[in-house]
Amino acid sequence: PSAAVPRLQNDSWGKQYSHALFKAMSQMLCIGYGQQAPEGMTDVWLTMLSMIVGATCYAMFIGHATALIQSLDSSRRQYQEKYKQVEQYMSFHKLPGDTRQRIHEYYEHRYQGKMFDEENILGELSEPLKEEIINFNCRNLVANMPLFANADPNFVTAMLTKLRFEVFQPGDFIIREGTVGKKMYFIQHGVVSILTKGNKETKLSDGSYFGEICLLTRGRRTASVRADTYCRLYSLSVDNFNEVLEEYPMMRRAFETVAMDRLDRIGEE
Repeated sequence: PSAAVPRLQNDSWGKQYSHALFKAMSQMLCIGYGQQAPEGMTDVWLTMLSMIVGATCYAMFIGHATALIQSLDSSRRQYQEKYKQVEQYMSFHKLPGDTRQRIHEYYEHRYQGKMFDEENILGELSEPLKEEIINFNCRNLVANMPLFANADPNFVTAMLTKLRFEVFQPGDFIIREGTVGKKMYFIQHGVVSILTKGNKETKLSDGSYFGEICLLTRGRRTASVRADTYCRLYSLSVDNFNEVLEEYPMMRRAFETVAMDRLDRIGEE
C-alpha cells in the first residue's frame, strides 16, 4: 500500500469500508483529492462529501449549459428532429432517390430550416392579436391582390384567418381538370399555368387567384393548373369560402364576374 494511506489490515471494519468507499468514489467520479490523501476518518468523509458536492455542481452546470444551447434555436432543433423521422420513413419504405430528393427540397422550401406549431401558437392568442399577426404575415398578398386592396377590411380579415399556407414544386399539378374542387388558391409568390383543353396556357403570378369557378358552380374543374416555379400559395376550402361570402354577398359578385370572364375565354378555345 502507498505510504500516504495507512495500513488497514488491523483496523476496524468501519475504517476499512470508509477507505474502500473513498477509493471507489475517487475512481468513478474522476475527482482528485490533492497531493496528500486523507488519513483520518474525518478527512475521508469530508473529502467524500466534497466530491459529491463537486460532482453534483458539475452535473448541474453541464445540464444547464446543454439546456441553454438547445433553447437558443429550438425551432431549428425541432425541424432537424422532424426531418430525421422523415428520412427514416423514406428509408423504411425504400423510396426511390428522385422522390427522396423532391421530399428534401419540399421540406427546405416549406419550412426553411425552422419548424413551429403555428396553429397552436395562434390558438393561444386573443382574437385581436391573432388577426394582427395574420394580417402582417399576409401583407404582401393583400398588397399585390386588387381583390383585397379594394375590399372591406373586415372581409379581408375574415378571409385571411381561414387561409392555409401551402407550397408546391415546379411541375406539380395543383388542380387537375375534371376533378371535384374543394379549394381555391391565392398566389403569394410563384408562377402557375392554367392548361385548357385547347392546350393553351395562361400564366398567373403573384397577386392572382384561381380555382374559384368550381366553388361557385359546385361542378368539376374546368381546367388544370400546374406550378411552373416553386409556388407559395394560400388555399381556402369550399366551406370557408361559402361561409365568408354569406357575410359579404357583394364579394361573391366580384368572384362571379372574374369566373364568368374566365369561363368565356375557356369556351372560346
